[in-house]
Amino acid sequence: MAEPRRFMQVMAGPRQVGKTTLARQLMASLSHVVHFASADALATEDRQWIRQQWETARFKLSQSNSEEGLLILDEVQKVPGWSEVVKALWDKDSANQLPLKVIILGSSPLLLQRGLTESLAGRFETIPVRHWSFKEMRDAFGMSLDEYVYFGGYPGAADLRHDEERWRNYIVDSLIETTISRDILLMTQVNKPALLRQLFFLGSNYSGQILSYQKMVGQMQDAGNTTTLAHYLELLSGAGMLCGISKYAGQKVRQRGSSPKFQVMDMALMSALSNQYFEAVRSNPELWGRWVESAVGAYLINSSIEHGFELFYWRDRGREVDFIVRYQGRLLAIEVKSHKRQTALPGMDAFVKAFHPDKLLLVGGDGLDVELFLSMDAKQWLP
Repeated sequence: MAEPRRFMQVMAGPRQVGKTTLARQLMASLSHVVHFASADALATEDRQWIRQQWETARFKLSQSNSEEGLLILDEVQKVPGWSEVVKALWDKDSANQLPLKVIILGSSPLLLQRGLTESLAGRFETIPVRHWSFKEMRDAFGMSLDEYVYFGGYPGAADLRHDEERWRNYIVDSLIETTISRDILLMTQVNKPALLRQLFFLGSNYSGQILSYQKMVGQMQDAGNTTTLAHYLELLSGAGMLCGISKYAGQKVRQRGSSPKFQVMDMALMSALSNQYFEAVRSNPELWGRWVESAVGAYLINSSIEHGFELFYWRDRGREVDFIVRYQGRLLAIEVKSHKRQTALPGMDAFVKAFHPDKLLLVGGDGLDVELFLSMDAKQWLP
């Protein structure tokens, strides 16, 4: 009996976090035949592109002495009906026992996931690629903690941080605008693109803060209803840009209806749109406290993608806990302070009485050092 064919690999993550670089490094390390193709440059919808690239990989394999081959398809979600085509081709190769492995890359995890669950169930393994951590940026680029809190974790922008105008232009033009225009607006039905952009700018400005959907509507020129805003926030989150952390209440229905706590998924997005330069933010204790809390939030969001825990905030009658982690039925309450604590934490006391968390953690101030926390793997502090 023939050995069962292994799953295809799906690497999903935001733009400019290294998916293509990883794929090319893999290609360079292999001795057997490899075919790489990217749909990112397709000018129009080309429904035959995947079939053409797949046939090319098959042909290369047939003409080589390799025992197996590898096909890498980048930005595949841009091809209409991609998952159905991939399913048919994969199943045909499986039936013919063709030793062609497949890696799929995509910068829109939400759209990729939809295609995977609709057509490719049982045929793939997802490898999430997130924004770079502080430890990764420090080791690769010598970035300090303060620099990471402000400039974030985009490796392609790291060397520009000493010229803030160039850095800001790169983040806005090459990352923000490209992601919105090419990964969201061209790939999804968005009736009010101006509203989606306004929501992103508003959410980046309010990162780390709680804002009701009604207040959002009041601050936008092109206002939509709360359902539309919630949907657009989901699209921004799926593109690795901005998410809304839900309120923890122990009841799913209340979580879905709560006011979200805005959270950028990389600090570069908040800083580039702030019109506040690094030294000005760092020298302002109140501003810096916002940046530090948002940096911790971004780290938690990206860790949740990698490790599969749920992330919330909690607020009741003016008392608040910054972050609540739920993992395998256990609760961790996290408070973030950028300076030494002068007063008690009434929010933490109230949350403990109401929900009896398994673990409490203070990050910053007289608690766990921020640099140490951001350097840790989530498995070291998960409850």
